[in-house]
Amino acid sequence: MSGATFPKHLLDFQEWERAQLESLLETAQMMQEVLARPVKKVPALTGFTVATVFFEPSTRTRISFELAARRMSADVVSFTSSASSTAKGETYRDTLRTLDQMGIDAYILRTDAAGVPHQAHRWLQKPVINAGDGWRAHPTQALLDAFTLREKLGSLEGKKIAIVGDILHSRVARSNAELLPRLGAQVVACGPATLLPGKLPGASLTTKLREALEEADAVMALRLQKERMDKGLLPSLPEYIAGYQITEARLAWAKPEAPLLHPGPMNRDVEIEGTLADSPRSLVERQVANGQAVRMAVLYHVLVGKR
Repeated sequence: MSGATFPKHLLDFQEWERAQLESLLETAQMMQEVLARPVKKVPALTGFTVATVFFEPSTRTRISFELAARRMSADVVSFTSSASSTAKGETYRDTLRTLDQMGIDAYILRTDAAGVPHQAHRWLQKPVINAGDGWRAHPTQALLDAFTLREKLGSLEGKKIAIVGDILHSRVARSNAELLPRLGAQVVACGPATLLPGKLPGASLTTKLREALEEADAVMALRLQKERMDKGLLPSLPEYIAGYQITEARLAWAKPEAPLLHPGPMNRDVEIEGTLADSPRSLVERQVANGQAVRMAVLYHVLVGKR
């Protein structure tokens, strides 16, 4: 991939080829080496200004991106809707166009509405990185999940990855189902029938937890969005726990030493048994740690564009 160009945005993975994705993950490995140094900074993005524009609250993703940009010497502008003119009724477009007049070079955008990053890319003609849009996509989370899995498993070729929980409302599940098969993995998504979509491109669907976990090389639990219970999608929290919580006994259905992931935030003792979440098989904290290196690689490739 030496000298190869990369897409100038990351909205999802439609325009990304496998070789580009593999190269991006290799760059993330180099960024891990930077982060292991006493001085965790390189001048790769000196002179660039990056805006984190979050119309939806976030802790992990926003801080991870802001640190990633600063580690590469970019200037960072942080925007949250609660302290902006959007609280007065200003539209997404007008807000972004206003920021664009200030010389922003790239936008990291999170919204509660699906599709806004795609629109923003047309409005701005600048690199846009999707940091989560509605239920639709969260590509950098999928990339850090893939990076963490490769760290543990090596190549993802032929590996079975089980994703368990509220699949219907999960942008993480959708992005992983799009990305992991491009890297050679098989994805099986599992949850109660009321929390499964009619289809999930890139993944097979099942309501049977044992079927999903058997021979799995890795297991990812998703947050149970308790607010969905108010809509009658689940009879009760105890019923979900009884049927779908990842426990030591159930994880034993997967391959020996199969790691356990969770994109966070976690409802402890709901999606995952508490002791298991803190066990050596849990990669939850490793996912958070890897997020910074992966997002450094994404920023580098969309702004500089060449390896």
